[in-house]
Amino acid sequence: MSEENASGEAVGALLRVRIDLAYDGTHFAGWAAQPGLRTVQGELTAALATVLRSPEPVRVTVAGRTDAGVHARGQVVHADLDPRAWAELPGRSDREPGPSLVSRLGGILPHDIVVRRAVPAPKGFDARFAALERRYVYRIADPDAVRDPLRRHDTVWWRKPLDVGAMDEAARSLVGLRDFAAFCKQREGATTVRTLLDFSWVRLDDGVLAATVRADAFCHSMVRSLVGAVVPVGEGRRERDWPKALQERRDRALGIHVMPAHGLSLEEVVYPADDALAARSSMTRARRGPA
Repeated sequence: MSEENASGEAVGALLRVRIDLAYDGTHFAGWAAQPGLRTVQGELTAALATVLRSPEPVRVTVAGRTDAGVHARGQVVHADLDPRAWAELPGRSDREPGPSLVSRLGGILPHDIVVRRAVPAPKGFDARFAALERRYVYRIADPDAVRDPLRRHDTVWWRKPLDVGAMDEAARSLVGLRDFAAFCKQREGATTVRTLLDFSWVRLDDGVLAATVRADAFCHSMVRSLVGAVVPVGEGRRERDWPKALQERRDRALGIHVMPAHGLSLEEVVYPADDALAARSSMTRARRGPA
């Protein structure tokens, strides 16, 4: 198990490695390891331990812990590894350690997890605390959309027609630095203040409604609750200012339908330039507290 300094950097002889991955969340009980349940973290750490011949589980820190059923195309983790084990990954081949790790993990991991890249992380990198923003997409197919059975695992089928213009207007009213307690399952001692950078809706060429949701960070169930607050607006059951009125109450709002998990995908995690990573990590840790 690694040790870290106040900025979250690995100390001693360990090498911090950034790992980019994607997964289909359908058959996972979320990201976080849980006894007796199949999780993304559990599968990844077990595979890393096997490839690196580690006598104990390899600890990873994730950019965003996804719930059961939520997918990811742009997930990021870091792991602090023994440099000797890293250097030995190519074996007798002439490949670099990173591509060798990707290849070896590909032979062990189940097909619903794909590691895309593994590289030594720049100084100050922390997958969670150094992130500037996370970008999610939520997909809904109402009766006006083409319902593609091949995308049933990442698209929610909705029985009632939805007004995408009304939903977009309601969603955009929530953008900014605000307290999103109305849309979060709160944890004791954790802040619910977030900067929502983008919340917008479009209807794609196939008729599917897609929401883009970007923020510096998200609290538990926040994205699916935000979507659940604007869907009644799209159905015509609520006025366009209803989600904003909920947000201004600053407590967990009753009547919000937390949308199904399978419509949600983590698409991207954005980080600052290398020379700003340490400062970003320190600032985020000070604001949000320990993991």
